[in-house]
Amino acid sequence: MKKLGIFLLGLFCLLYLLNPGAGIFEMIPDNLPFIGNLDEAAAVTTLLLCLRYFGIELPDIFRRDKSSKDRDVIPR
Repeated sequence: MKKLGIFLLGLFCLLYLLNPGAGIFEMIPDNLPFIGNLDEAAAVTTLLLCLRYFGIELPDIFRRDKSSKDRDVIPR
C-alpha cells in the first residue's frame, strides 16, 4: 500500500510539472515574485524522492563509472 501511495504521489508531481492544463491548475501563481516557482520546486524535489524510493537516482545516470575512467587513460 505504501508503494502505491508513493507511486501515485510521484505520478501527480510529474503531471503537475508537465502542466497539461497550460497553467490553469497552479498551487501558487508564477507571476508572484520570488515565491511563484516554489510549487514547481517542491514538485521536482518530491518527484526525485519518489524515484529514489524505487531505486532510480538521476545523478547516477550522469556519473562516470570508475572502469570507464580507467579506460580513458593511455598506458605508457
